[in-house]
Amino acid sequence: MPKKIFFTPGPSALYFTLESHLKQALKEQVAEINHRSVQAGSYFKEASDNLRSLMNIPKDYHIFFLSSANEIWERLIQNCIINHSSHLSYGAFSQRFREFAIKWGIDAQEVSAEPGSIPKDFVDQIHLDTELIGLTLNETSTGVTFPQEKIYEIRDNFPNALIAVDGVSAFPAIDLDFSKVDSAYFSVQKCFGLPAGLGVWIVNNRCVAKAEVKLEKGLSIGAYQALPNLVKNAANSQPTYTTNVLNVYLLAKVTADMLEKGIDVIRRETNYKAALLQHMVTKHTGLDHFVQSPELRSKTVVVANTKVDSSQWVEALSQKGFIIGKGYGSFRKDQIRIASFPTHSKELIELLVDTIQAINL
Repeated sequence: MPKKIFFTPGPSALYFTLESHLKQALKEQVAEINHRSVQAGSYFKEASDNLRSLMNIPKDYHIFFLSSANEIWERLIQNCIINHSSHLSYGAFSQRFREFAIKWGIDAQEVSAEPGSIPKDFVDQIHLDTELIGLTLNETSTGVTFPQEKIYEIRDNFPNALIAVDGVSAFPAIDLDFSKVDSAYFSVQKCFGLPAGLGVWIVNNRCVAKAEVKLEKGLSIGAYQALPNLVKNAANSQPTYTTNVLNVYLLAKVTADMLEKGIDVIRRETNYKAALLQHMVTKHTGLDHFVQSPELRSKTVVVANTKVDSSQWVEALSQKGFIIGKGYGSFRKDQIRIASFPTHSKELIELLVDTIQAINL
């Protein structure tokens, strides 16, 4: 069977160097070693150092390896919120973080927008007493990107609140000034081109201090994955639990490859590929932009309305070896979603665009 190329928005195509790294990992018995061994610790340190260099993460920010971005939502709630949070909601994933907070008994404010856009006048709507503001840099469900300058505007207007950014389908292709936020997180199965099963949590000391305040008040912040415990273990390149060592190893190697290529090159290619895909949607008679404002259109997950059931597009492209995603949730039958992650070369995107342009549905 010919090998298919996955343009699904996650899990997606594996990074093009991953196969060789996986073979080397098996030779080194990475999947068999103890997670607290010196060998495993070297992988944790290598992955952390590479991420710090690749994404320009400040030296005083901590990097932890957890199971997923979903778990990180719960750790943020447990450690960094006592009473109130605010959530900018403009898609399924930004909404879900708020839903998690509500289930934990938090007074979680929603500042919402219709799918395909971002909230208007959000600064005026966010409660002044909010402890944490959650937002999504790139909403995978709708193909909406939240402009970085608007994140920095939130920082200027709410200096005392913690800002937590979901970068799941954005990092490292989309730049962010981490000094303007307090926490950011992502899973590795999208832009980093790794198998699912690893989440990366980036936090500053303001987050750690908030966890300590909760402890002083006699409130629970969890057990193994409590921030003070994560900080203590990470200082010695140690996890708090039996971490997915193999995926950390692969992350270390893929980030090294990205550093060798250069983050500026990766981001220039991201812009080029996004322009190709967006132009294709504009010109194709069977497709239409879901995100109407060009400045809000994602560079890594392109979402298009279809005039026929989206399954017809998925099937037509599958027959040619290309696997794309359907719309998310209620948009499943009415949209297609196409990922353009760092592993998707310019040539692959050009080939996909040419193929879509030749299909009439």
